[in-house]
Amino acid sequence: MAPLIYLDHNATTPLLPAAGRAMADAAAQFAANPASQHEAGRRARRRLEQARERIARALGASIDGPRADRLLLTSGGTESNNHAILGPLRRCATPGRVLASRIEHPSVLEPLAYLAQQGWTIDWLEADQQGRVDIRGAEALLRPDTRLAVLMLGNNETGVLQPVAELAALCARRGVPLHCDAVQAVGKSPVDFAALGVASLAFTAHKLHGPVGVGGLLVRSGYELGDWLLGGYQPGGRPGTQSVPLAVGMETALLEWDADRSASASRLTGLRDRLARLVLAECSGVVVIGADAPRLPHTLCLAFAGIDRQALCMALDLAGVACSTGSACASGSGEPSHVLRAMGLPEAQIRGAIRLSVGALTQEAEIDQATSRISLCARNLGQASQA
Repeated sequence: MAPLIYLDHNATTPLLPAAGRAMADAAAQFAANPASQHEAGRRARRRLEQARERIARALGASIDGPRADRLLLTSGGTESNNHAILGPLRRCATPGRVLASRIEHPSVLEPLAYLAQQGWTIDWLEADQQGRVDIRGAEALLRPDTRLAVLMLGNNETGVLQPVAELAALCARRGVPLHCDAVQAVGKSPVDFAALGVASLAFTAHKLHGPVGVGGLLVRSGYELGDWLLGGYQPGGRPGTQSVPLAVGMETALLEWDADRSASASRLTGLRDRLARLVLAECSGVVVIGADAPRLPHTLCLAFAGIDRQALCMALDLAGVACSTGSACASGSGEPSHVLRAMGLPEAQIRGAIRLSVGALTQEAEIDQATSRISLCARNLGQASQA
């Protein structure tokens, strides 16, 4: 079998060796519960707080001082998004409205569906055929009873960047907090919490070459997020025992990227564009989804005319190329992408679209090898469909 070429970094990323070493050291040195009052607990708590401060600083937030933001360490992006949506809204005495886009991740859409069942009204923002959400009509959708707006920073299927700062400014003028799902952007593209002007921002470690099982939710100073989980509260406003090794692993992975963020983003963009260029040269009838929109540097969505996306992904898996048909959280459903459908793309493109995503450990030689395998699989499937 050919060596595996991993091009599914939007689903999860390999752990950086430096992050793994840092976690092992933290597990050996800080074994106590950071909420405990004895010296071992205090040592663990100091290291945990150091990690939180460094993570927040790398994302343009400050958790020190009189007007400090907050950073809640969570189990990952799904928990962060659920908390940001359900935490503040379940305190409301009567249902109101939420403004959101149709291209959000399932960890946003499912809480919104739950709210709709409870009597809330969801006002939807539409996306154009490049995958960018159109906020020109947002002001008319912001009503007196709009309690929250939600917009992702970069789409997990197309990589298209969204006008978060612009919508946040509009929402601020109407007194509506905006939550941003930045799971696919953090650690790949510069994220400045203060500059975005959002009330809360979700991210996770395993999408930036950190460990699975830890993420974060940044909360703007003065914004009352509300509770979502109940129990013994740890520093930062979330119940449960905090894991120092996981926090240190996320810190290490994020700071590795932050130390040379421009070069890292440029390298990812180069790999993504090389892959697109080579595939387009080798295969006919291929379209880059969102090609004319600003995109995350690592994400490539390709639509193959006349080829079934699931058959192509299966063939590539057998050929040693790991990719996906869309969000890993919905990949088992077998349904066509809700994102591409919301963009109004032709059915042929929706049914032939796959997602390829590169990472910090991807090599240029792997891109060239992957292109050959993609070309062969697409050619074989194309011939089979015409037989």
